[in-house]
Amino acid sequence: MNSSMKQKIDINDLRIEKGGDPDIYRQALSTSQTTNKNDSSTSCESYIDEVLSLDTQRRSTLTNLEGIRSKLSTLQKTVIAPKKKANEDVSSEIVQLKEWKVEISNLTKELKDIEQKRDEILGNINGILANINMDDLKKNGSGDSGVNTSTKETSDSASITTSSTSSSLPILSPEKIKSIPPERILNLNVGVLGHVDTGKTSLVKTLSSVLSTAALDKSKQSRARGITLDLGFSAFLLPLPEHLRTADMVTSSSDSFSNRSSNTKQNGNKNNNNSTGQDESIKLQQKYDLLQVTLVDCPGHASLIRTIIGGAQIIDMVLLVVDATKGMQTQTAECLVIAEMTTRNLIVVLNKIDMFPEHEREERLDIAKKKIRAALRGTKFEDAQMVGISACVGGEKVAAVGGITGSEGESTNNSTEIAGTNNIHGLLNILQAQMRPPNRDSKPSPDRFHFAVDHCFPIKGQGTVLTGTCLSGSVQPNDMVEFPTLATQKKVKGVQMFRRKANMVQQGDRAGICVSNFDAKLMERGVIASPGTVKLIRGAIAVVRKVRFFKGSLNSGAKFHISVGHTTVMATVSFWGAREIAKQVNGEDDKKRESTGSQAFGKSSLGGSADLAGLPRLKFDWNDDFLHQDNYLDVLPASDNNSNEWNESSSGQRKDNSQLPPLHWARIEFLTPVYCPMDSLVIGSRLDSEVNANACRLAFSGRLVERYDAKADHGRLKSYTKKEKVGTVSRLGDPYKRADDDKVVRYEVFGTDLFKKETDMTQFVGLLLETDRGDVGSIQSSFGTSGKFRVNFPGGTDVREGDPLYLRFKRYTNDPKKAIHQDGSLPPARTGSRIDPPVKKKKGKGDKNNNTTTNQNAEASSSSTHNTSTAPDKFNKDTFGEIVKIKEGDGTSITAIVSGLFSMEDDISKYKGRIVISTTTQDEEGVVDGSFGKMGKCKVLFKDGLSADVGSQVKMLGVS
Repeated sequence: MNSSMKQKIDINDLRIEKGGDPDIYRQALSTSQTTNKNDSSTSCESYIDEVLSLDTQRRSTLTNLEGIRSKLSTLQKTVIAPKKKANEDVSSEIVQLKEWKVEISNLTKELKDIEQKRDEILGNINGILANINMDDLKKNGSGDSGVNTSTKETSDSASITTSSTSSSLPILSPEKIKSIPPERILNLNVGVLGHVDTGKTSLVKTLSSVLSTAALDKSKQSRARGITLDLGFSAFLLPLPEHLRTADMVTSSSDSFSNRSSNTKQNGNKNNNNSTGQDESIKLQQKYDLLQVTLVDCPGHASLIRTIIGGAQIIDMVLLVVDATKGMQTQTAECLVIAEMTTRNLIVVLNKIDMFPEHEREERLDIAKKKIRAALRGTKFEDAQMVGISACVGGEKVAAVGGITGSEGESTNNSTEIAGTNNIHGLLNILQAQMRPPNRDSKPSPDRFHFAVDHCFPIKGQGTVLTGTCLSGSVQPNDMVEFPTLATQKKVKGVQMFRRKANMVQQGDRAGICVSNFDAKLMERGVIASPGTVKLIRGAIAVVRKVRFFKGSLNSGAKFHISVGHTTVMATVSFWGAREIAKQVNGEDDKKRESTGSQAFGKSSLGGSADLAGLPRLKFDWNDDFLHQDNYLDVLPASDNNSNEWNESSSGQRKDNSQLPPLHWARIEFLTPVYCPMDSLVIGSRLDSEVNANACRLAFSGRLVERYDAKADHGRLKSYTKKEKVGTVSRLGDPYKRADDDKVVRYEVFGTDLFKKETDMTQFVGLLLETDRGDVGSIQSSFGTSGKFRVNFPGGTDVREGDPLYLRFKRYTNDPKKAIHQDGSLPPARTGSRIDPPVKKKKGKGDKNNNTTTNQNAEASSSSTHNTSTAPDKFNKDTFGEIVKIKEGDGTSITAIVSGLFSMEDDISKYKGRIVISTTTQDEEGVVDGSFGKMGKCKVLFKDGLSADVGSQVKMLGVS
């Protein structure tokens, strides 16, 4: 009996299209019936046919059910809802809706009954199989025709087949799946990357059963040089692995090809994308029957890095091929960096293990694995699976140039027998176990079609064939597609997938598209898309991240090679916004996080998805302010370091970003305009570096976010530089006890050393100043003529004389006026009560003057008291003024002209003799000596002299 036969089966074990083999179970049931001679088992052989018949009925019923659900959803959204909004009659549509609901209910009940009958018969079969004696079956030789479809995982230390004899691959030949429509085959693109001469093409030849027109180094140059020079494409087919069968796939009911086909026929083949339907979660096995693995054979030579980058952007996972005898090499490291940007899944294939002596092979392979594991440390592939193989025992050159060529350039490799290999089965088992549900559009639409073309050739009598990978959307025969670089549109004559005619191509499919009246010489590589969806761009703003392994600096204004898909051009790049983008990504500005559902192309590509490169979807706001940067910041300043914490688990990245370079905005100005959609992945490189230098040439990866036109948008970027000037507190205002905390503060202080004597202070009035203690005040006016200034603190400050005052502001680099801008604001006012200082009496300077001074003070006091008794209420409190002029008097006396104590309406003569104190010195006292002019100025006599300067403050004491 074949070892693949189970004693407990499900329906997929009996379905040929799922890799099952019903014949071995028919033989097993027949043998059991003959051995046991039980009358109750007379119909055992018919169980298999009954189960398969019921399963066919079930799938047919399920298809009908899904079709009606789709039509019901379409009717609700595209007919009933708009009519209701327009207040139109929908009675006939409601009747149709009710009929479909009844039909859905009946089909659901019918489906349940069919599944119940099928499962009952499967239970009978499993009951019989459980009682079968396997040894007896082996003696009878039943089940020899089975195919091993086991997908059990193989561990890192899988045993290595040391025999180089032929063995059968567990893959399905194309003949076995001819009845399966291409739309029922799930395509996964697996990139084969590695250093030159590691045996990548030999591995591809060993695995492939279907070869394209550009597989296995077919070009004359490749054969002459003995290396891969261009991308090669081939494929093999497998049963859908068990873990993928049960995996969920979120898709829209409008994604159904049958639904779209009916719409096309009804609407004269016009694109109909109005039917969206409700999203429903289905299993992959409900949409797909088989798995097709498309191998993308990439060059390995350093000079062909552009081709490698282009190939890596159309893949779902990577086989990183390493020469087990040499370990990690320069291009191996570069391929690893590319894989980090373009995929979440990687398997390390250690090739050429036959070069190790057989008695040392296991030990030498373990050493090689440890070295690779050390090299992977710090990457997102540090736990990647590894497997040792020999793709071609004795040398890969023999395998690389082989192959059988079929008609019209089609190559086939249909034999599942391979000679001279080691542990290919181990690789296939790991490959199947590691496969994940692919990242695909939930709503493939013809309006979002985007196709990366990698080869173009004519076929006589048919037209020109464009081969490539569908990055987004869908296309079918008779659709119009646009060639953006040629500004022309063509109609699709037909589509094929590996020489098989298909009705539609969707995201992820590897296909050939035939168009008529198109010269193949006009295009080698590029894109075709839905008309009007891909625009020519001369510049773009992108969110970028530096490659950790790039040792050079990223200088603004430097030129880089920018790769978008298969296109690589030179561009000038400038970097900025590291601090601001860190806050935005960290969620401090959630309103600027862009919804992933608003993208024009949905998931814009496969491996070329910027999500896989760890680049978040951000919206660029032209109104945001950005701190000017000269270069890319490899590390954020300490104050900003904790801001760059983005959870990248959704894109397969590590959650801990502490070792990742910070994100930046970048302005990319292409020297040659390119055609590509926004949201595309871009890779910046320094390909002009020395090829043989042991250094990574890949500099950064990015996501295109916004178009940029150098002429129109240069002035819109709000980049600024920070400025700071420092002054000094020269004098304090009156002390106050703040009401809310009883703290002694000043609401007014005077500063110096911030402006020159000739500075026009009017332009600085209202600007904010800060103290070391964090108190914020604003400049009120100048103070005197020596550059001093008055500052008001609404909340008070406990600053001291001699403390610094900071004027912090910013200037925009694109502002020709160089205006001053500040972002802060004044704090709310906090009231307080003034603390009255004690009045100090001056003593006479000598005995001779004692009596005179005493008499004068007494007269002044008498005069003050008198005047106060008749003074208005407003002078019962202290009044402040400013010295505007100083006149020398006789002897030591000095007369100061003071403003601010009185107004023009006041009769200053009534207040003659009122005591005035200089608040600067606190011990110099004078008296009001009369008016000066008609503007409210007065003369104050300081008989003992005055040391205060012009601009100093004085205080006239009130009388309580």
